[in-house]
Amino acid sequence: MLNVSFCSITGHSVDTAVMNGGGAHDLSEEESKQDGAGDTDGGEDSNEQEVIVIQDTGFTVKIQAPGTEPFDLQVSPQEMVQEIHQVLMDREDTCHRTCFSLQLDGNVLDNFAELKSIEGLQEGSLLKVVEEPYTVREARIHVRHIRDLLKGLDPSDAYNGVDCNSLSFLSVFTDGDLGDSGKRKKKGSELEQIDCTPPEHILPGSKERPLLPLQPQNKDWKPMQCLKVLTMSGWNPPPGNRKMHGDLMYLYMVTVEERHISITASTRGFYLNQSTTYTFNPKPANPSFLSHSLVELLSQISPAFKKNFTALQKKRVQRHPFERIATPFQVYSWTAPQVDHTMDCVRAEDAYTSRLGYEEHIPGQTRDWNEELQTTRELARKNLPERLLRERAIFKVHSDFAAAATRGSMAVIDGNVMAINPGEETRMQMFIWNNIFFSLGFDVRDHYRELGGDAAAHAAPTNDLNGVRAYGAVDVEGLYTLGTVVVDYRGYRVTAQSIIPGILEREQEQSVIYGSIDFGKTVVSHGKYLELLERTSRPLKVQRHNVLNEKDESMELCSSVECKGIIGNDGRHYILDLLRTFPPDLNFLPVEGEELSPESVRQGFPRQHRHRLACLRQELIEAFVEHRYLLFMKMAALQLMQQKANKESKLATLTENSTIQNGECESPLEGKAEDIIPGLAQAKELAESLDTEDGSDPKSREVVLNACKAVGSISNTSFDIRFNPDIFSPGVRFPEDSADDIQKQKQLLKDAGAFLVSCQIPSLVKDCLDHSALPMDGATLTEALHQRGINVRYLGNVLAFVDKTPAKAQLEHFYRIGISELITRCAKHIFKTYLQGVELSALSAAVSHFLNCFLSSFDAVAHLPADELVSRRKNRKRRNRVPGGGDNTAWASLTPSELWKNIVSEAQSYYHFTLHCENADQVVEKYGLQKITLLREISIKAGIQILIKEYNFDSRHKPAFTEEDILNIFPVVKHVNPKASDAFHFFQSGQAKVQQGYLKEGCELINEALNLFNNVYGAMHVEICACLRLLARLNYIMGDHHEALSNQQKAVLMSERVLGVEHPNTIQEYMHLALYCFANGQLSTALKLLYRARYLMLMVCGEDHPEMALLDSNIGLVLHGVMEYDLSLRFLENALAINSKYHGPRSLKVALSHHLVARVYESKAEFRSALQQEKEGYTIYKNQVGEAHEKTKESSEYLKYLTQQAVALQRTMNEIYKNGSNASIMPLKVRALNINPCGILTHSLCSQKDLENLKAEVQRRQQLQESGKSVEDLTVHSPLELEDKIPMDELQGVTEQELQYIQA
Repeated sequence: MLNVSFCSITGHSVDTAVMNGGGAHDLSEEESKQDGAGDTDGGEDSNEQEVIVIQDTGFTVKIQAPGTEPFDLQVSPQEMVQEIHQVLMDREDTCHRTCFSLQLDGNVLDNFAELKSIEGLQEGSLLKVVEEPYTVREARIHVRHIRDLLKGLDPSDAYNGVDCNSLSFLSVFTDGDLGDSGKRKKKGSELEQIDCTPPEHILPGSKERPLLPLQPQNKDWKPMQCLKVLTMSGWNPPPGNRKMHGDLMYLYMVTVEERHISITASTRGFYLNQSTTYTFNPKPANPSFLSHSLVELLSQISPAFKKNFTALQKKRVQRHPFERIATPFQVYSWTAPQVDHTMDCVRAEDAYTSRLGYEEHIPGQTRDWNEELQTTRELARKNLPERLLRERAIFKVHSDFAAAATRGSMAVIDGNVMAINPGEETRMQMFIWNNIFFSLGFDVRDHYRELGGDAAAHAAPTNDLNGVRAYGAVDVEGLYTLGTVVVDYRGYRVTAQSIIPGILEREQEQSVIYGSIDFGKTVVSHGKYLELLERTSRPLKVQRHNVLNEKDESMELCSSVECKGIIGNDGRHYILDLLRTFPPDLNFLPVEGEELSPESVRQGFPRQHRHRLACLRQELIEAFVEHRYLLFMKMAALQLMQQKANKESKLATLTENSTIQNGECESPLEGKAEDIIPGLAQAKELAESLDTEDGSDPKSREVVLNACKAVGSISNTSFDIRFNPDIFSPGVRFPEDSADDIQKQKQLLKDAGAFLVSCQIPSLVKDCLDHSALPMDGATLTEALHQRGINVRYLGNVLAFVDKTPAKAQLEHFYRIGISELITRCAKHIFKTYLQGVELSALSAAVSHFLNCFLSSFDAVAHLPADELVSRRKNRKRRNRVPGGGDNTAWASLTPSELWKNIVSEAQSYYHFTLHCENADQVVEKYGLQKITLLREISIKAGIQILIKEYNFDSRHKPAFTEEDILNIFPVVKHVNPKASDAFHFFQSGQAKVQQGYLKEGCELINEALNLFNNVYGAMHVEICACLRLLARLNYIMGDHHEALSNQQKAVLMSERVLGVEHPNTIQEYMHLALYCFANGQLSTALKLLYRARYLMLMVCGEDHPEMALLDSNIGLVLHGVMEYDLSLRFLENALAINSKYHGPRSLKVALSHHLVARVYESKAEFRSALQQEKEGYTIYKNQVGEAHEKTKESSEYLKYLTQQAVALQRTMNEIYKNGSNASIMPLKVRALNINPCGILTHSLCSQKDLENLKAEVQRRQQLQESGKSVEDLTVHSPLELEDKIPMDELQGVTEQELQYIQA
């Protein structure tokens, strides 16, 4: 049903979309080469051999647990004994055991030993599970584990955003596991019984956007009650004399049968005692039912427990593992149903301890985060196994640290942590909790006064985090950064950092031995730091430079002045305050007496910004340097050609001219430099030969010198562009002798700013025009901007640029998403300060009031919450002051018109964009937005969780939201995403192989990458998701549809869990899964999945989006396949309309749409309409690809066929009129779609030819690659497209996309 895709397997599509998820970057080129994964075959082979070492063959052992039959378990030599423990604690028949040891021939195995190191353990060995005596810690773990088993199907943790649980709804639409259902229910024969009618709101043209279907009710979640109450008893801890009898703790329970019981946890196990709520009698009851596990005890006491617990575990084990495994970072849901609050002793205990997870059951021990973060960095990394171990450790510590930092930040804002400087004003306070240092994002002690005060203090932490991310990715041995997490919660920004050993005991002045603590007034430098930072300067493009200190001495630095070097008590070299790692963005930094490049000035730059910390993004720096490299090559090539022609007289004028037009960039529509200059290939050779010759030939040296000058390289003998991050920093002074250099650097910065405006923004818009970038919501739009190095503060410019584009109509979807993003970001800025003035007891009222002002048509009046606790005595002022809090009811005076005025002025002042609207209804009207989409965007950005129900935004009589609708406020967390470098290299080489047409080898490499990703990240991660998607697609192309289905199912589950149930990537995954279901003949499932994808898309971006055409064509085709012609027409006609709008009426996509519609009309025997549609398609083919092309011929054949059918029908009709009803009616030949076994919709015209073409295409690419053209020039990359463009015929380039999964 869908065509094969190559390009996304090839180019950057999958990896850029996913790998840059957190804005982190691939390693620099040097890095990848030193990892032995350069492009040399040798490197790859050696890597592959290393991999073989890692995947030692597994073997099987037998496990014998008390009371169960022995069973076989597959293990691998790398596993630790502990991992077998985990497996047993998860298995249905042994899950209730936690306190046991594994014994081999009577010897207890060490939990932390690797299996390969255990003597005598081999294939077929018998391991015995032996019950061990409990300790207090083991008893606690046991109770906790039993609690987890009882909550096995309860989604409340996912709604509350706890313990890395998150939601997944796929199983609701597939009725359990797809793999089985294919075997269980053969769908082929029962096509007729499928109910294909979608709910009303999914049909094309429907205006209602309900919220409830977002989280369909999963019937498995209906709670099966095993126990009414399980809690710690008030008699804890046991008194001394009972401790000596082995009592560890007491539990109190109420069974479903309403029996109240007291239980003792003792060293030997659990038994009933004779205590009641008010009398303590620890003696065993009679019978005491002593059991080693709580489950065994309860099963004897309560029949309901026994029955329900067994059923519950059956269901738990049946769920797909990906629905249960914890995600590496917490995902929050912006909607949730009203969940009953239950009594839960473990949750209650966790809430008031700083412990996180099992490790912390070691009493009194908090984790030394800094030590853990730095030690993992120091692990060896010489070969693949070592690197994997190191990356796994780094990733694990990072995700634990992010969880702890998030928890701590919330505790700080909620007032649960004592400040370390309690005497100071609230906004200046700092906190330490669980060995993490917390500070608030306010300008303390006028530190940022010259840079923009609080606005700068708010921006600095994210800039700093970007710096930490960049230095972390370069990963230089011996240079250390702090663990850093930035959390936005309840209107406050909290920075959480690990603590440098010894920093708290000294004054900052003494500790800083490199850099400046006062923005450049006093500066110090240090040899060791210069040496370490020098190693980062090339990948990060930072130039070594001198600055003057307060005594006018010249100090050498290799970073910005704010970057401080501190040697900790542990002897490590730390760098911190990396907020200016990247150079300043001059477009947003007006400087007296400096004139920007004409391209910037034309667009109205420089502009005043809130603060002076606006930096260029790392992606922009990379793109700019690459652009300059092309320019450098071009110059060298031109000069070479001229030398050949011996026209040296013109050389001088040439270089002069080139220096002038240097900041500009040809419009991206004009084509690549390669096309213009034939000598580029020679220039590349030249550059290589120069490196080898040490420039002995004076002529070639001159060529390079001129080219270097022209592009602003810092070296005269080779291409090397670096930036000085201190240019234009207030307070930084440079020595006289470097004035010339500084001037060059200033010019370079102006050029980079101009490049962003004149090159990157137009190229983004061009990518959206040719659909290689398809943002669907705010997050994917931001990602598209960031990938091209465009900061979000340019959003107003991007929109203005789209507005002026001649093809504006084809960018409507992009413009709409941009406007919605701009509005919700402005609203978020206002909401942030709004929330700071609200006291905790009024939070839900204040949030609902804000949402009413933002979205409701009702002229909202705030209802001050009636005080639930009105005391009879006069209310004394005893309010807790919140940080920065002013008048606590000021929030209530906000009105919708005032809020929208603020949004309009914020858009003007921050984004320099003029919005024309006074309220939500006008915005919806003018820009075609949806209120539900705005609600989703603001909730995600501000961390609001609302009750899932239908909201009436348009009522003029009552507000849309009440305070009961606001369920929670979540933190919005930014952190570093450590990468799995080796896995990533395998992934890339796999893609490259597929691109060259070696599907099988590619598939093997991708599988390898998947193993390595799993090794580093565990089972759940966005990058694993990309890997699975690609594997599924390869399986599909290679004809293994069942395997494709299984991999894609995992990809969907993972995307739901890691990115969110309605994230645009998840929608894409649903569409792919529908295709593979279809290929496996599971039609009704395919339809359900497509309907789900359509619902999510309507909610996220509305119906008017180019991707909707693809989705509707899919739905139309499946409906045609099950003979629902009228429904099918509605979807196909909508697809036709959207395709015509976004691809232009003459596009081949539109021709295909016409053909599909014609086919449905033919099936309905409406030949006149069918002819009309097919004629349209024929005309397009004729004009676009010529009469001789097979598409055009096929279309003309089909037209003839339709004409014959129409004539035959007319004849029959005339017969009837003439002879009355007894005329012999010719049977009509309506060609049905035959659905062949593998489920691709085919058609009698479908040929083997398409597949032949595909193979020819693959060969053609290989030849092209050999001749030096890169395949990237031929294909367009897209992170989000389902089918991908493969030119099928060399000349006409009709794409595989046109064949759109009916190979029609």
